[in-house]
Amino acid sequence: MELELREISKSFGEKKVLREVSFTAKGGQAFGLLGRNGAGKTTTIRILMDVFAPDGGAVLIDGAPIDYSKMKLGYLPEERGMYPKKKIIDQLVYFAQLKGMQRRAAIQSIDYWLDRLNMAEHRDKRLDTLSKGNQQKIQLITALAHDPEIVILDEPFSGLDPVNAMLLK
Repeated sequence: MELELREISKSFGEKKVLREVSFTAKGGQAFGLLGRNGAGKTTTIRILMDVFAPDGGAVLIDGAPIDYSKMKLGYLPEERGMYPKKKIIDQLVYFAQLKGMQRRAAIQSIDYWLDRLNMAEHRDKRLDTLSKGNQQKIQLITALAHDPEIVILDEPFSGLDPVNAMLLK
């Protein structure tokens, strides 16, 4: 599988944020966008995720326009969107079901990721009882539990200590 952005442009009002951005990411490989704050990395990701429409250019999978209704995407946004007062397992199952998973399969996948990220002991706790770094790992599970074909991470190491950052790498 090959993900391609071809000559993507985006403006907000008079401000040109992206100018003919192009890149190709091949399946099975990690690909990173690097740049200064305000360079357009998050805007590019939001176009990839169909949150924003580009003013010009195209998002392609294997040379054809991406069909978001059929594509299994995992997304870890820059701004976190979980429920701090809810139990971790309940909201992870909820998000997995939003991605089309059956409850039993969701729990099995979530337990796998909780164990893999050394978070199994927190399964039945509320999110707001965890450190920012551990909350980040829970948020990552929402992006991975449904076994996506493509995973897009925006600031994935934000809030993680060096040990946990290495665990995710």
